[in-house]
Amino acid sequence: MADYEVPEVKEYAVVPMPKDGVMKHLSPFVAKPEFQEALNYVGKKEQADEKEMPKYVLVDGWKEKAIDKMGDLLGRYRSLQVFMDSCVKCGACTDKCHYFLGTQDAKNMPVARQDLLRSVYRRYFTFAGKYFPNWLTGAKDLTEEVVDDWYSYFHQCSECRRCAVFCPYGIDTAEVTMAAREIMAHIGKGQKYSNEIIGKVFTIGNNLGLPEKALANVLEGLEEDVEYDIEVPVKFPLDQKGADILLVTPSADFFAEPHIDGLIGYAKVFHATNTSWTLSSVASEAANFGLFIGSYENMQRISMRIREAALQLGVKRIVYGECGHAWRVGYSFLNTLAGPFDFLDQNYPIPQHICEFTLDKLEKGELNIDKSRNDEMTLTFHDSCNVARASGMGNKPGGQFEIPRAVIKAVCNNFVDMEQDTIHDATFCCGGGGGLLTDDLMELRVKGILPRATALKNVVEENGVTHMAAICAICKSQFTKVLPYYGFTMDQIVSVHQLVSNAIILEGQVDPED
Repeated sequence: MADYEVPEVKEYAVVPMPKDGVMKHLSPFVAKPEFQEALNYVGKKEQADEKEMPKYVLVDGWKEKAIDKMGDLLGRYRSLQVFMDSCVKCGACTDKCHYFLGTQDAKNMPVARQDLLRSVYRRYFTFAGKYFPNWLTGAKDLTEEVVDDWYSYFHQCSECRRCAVFCPYGIDTAEVTMAAREIMAHIGKGQKYSNEIIGKVFTIGNNLGLPEKALANVLEGLEEDVEYDIEVPVKFPLDQKGADILLVTPSADFFAEPHIDGLIGYAKVFHATNTSWTLSSVASEAANFGLFIGSYENMQRISMRIREAALQLGVKRIVYGECGHAWRVGYSFLNTLAGPFDFLDQNYPIPQHICEFTLDKLEKGELNIDKSRNDEMTLTFHDSCNVARASGMGNKPGGQFEIPRAVIKAVCNNFVDMEQDTIHDATFCCGGGGGLLTDDLMELRVKGILPRATALKNVVEENGVTHMAAICAICKSQFTKVLPYYGFTMDQIVSVHQLVSNAIILEGQVDPED
């Protein structure tokens, strides 16, 4: 199944002995110059013969440009300089990274990965490094070999922030990774996967490159399928002016299981509560890969599409679907990047998560629920990193943990959590976040899922869990592709609103078995 060794799942996660260079060979494809330029970066192609594959190389003057960009980021983000200066090598983070636990590569320890950037920072931005660049200062010259190391290992970080939870100084490796990727993109070494996707959002509106006519066709087909199944005309409106709610959801919800089952769940909730809502062809994507590449400028360009759609359609509220990093951007950055949203109804959260909306309707008794319709499943829940450690939900601390679980428990009879040190803000990453959900990094994705697979295996064996729910499109995509390497099946991963869809009974509904 794989041309590399899949780690063995043991009873508990085992902290390995570090090994040098185990994953040095792995890095993602480099973005073509045209993908770079679409994001206001630069690129350079070398091709001696038209019959040969082109090489995408560092641009002229790359070293000076990289140092200048590092200086720019240090000046703009004081936190970055604090992170560069404050590490005392205490070792608290070393065993917290899923990629280190799965790969054993020493440079996948968060402190070692940070030091790839920190050593260059010390060489060019500290007095000791400038005048005494030796092993005592930990300073290192910026060379092409160093950039190669950056490109490999900063694309072996999913920006999950688990290490930051345990760091006594609060050093956020995600911000260090974002800075390194931003520097590399400015010298011609941007990542193909993320940069190409961002370009699709700018030109078409979503990560998949799904044009408006195709999207409308998908939604029309969904309406036909749902009505055929339950004989209720549930609508999936697109560009409906004057609707109360603009639903912004990941484009995965439009085409793949279990994502699309979640979209059906949203629509049923809106239908049952007589809520006026719409999707937008302008902002048909909740995901914001600008976060992954460390570019607040591109994050803003993507976020402005949501503002534009809300204004064009005259909605009163913005609700986000099940997408982890999209919710982080929405919750933590949207008002700063694209606000103010003073034209929306101020009586509701701006934005609001679909789980918040659904739980409110459940608690008010507005949804007719038969929990037994999910009785063939015993559920557990995966806390997605960007929801768990980079955002909140609802009006109480910890809502991002409690609200999704409350929705699940309201529509299911059988629920069991995984071990406490693997959930909530200590949750392990799915292994595919942070712009790493690409097949050229499959070895990393398979190895990086090891800690989560271990916790899942334990709760399956000890508590009879059959399915794991998640509220992140990347998590669901990663799990369906990679958990089979560990003996699980693709259909054991479900959307939270897929469970809602199963349990909800709409007025006039006729079930297929009836």
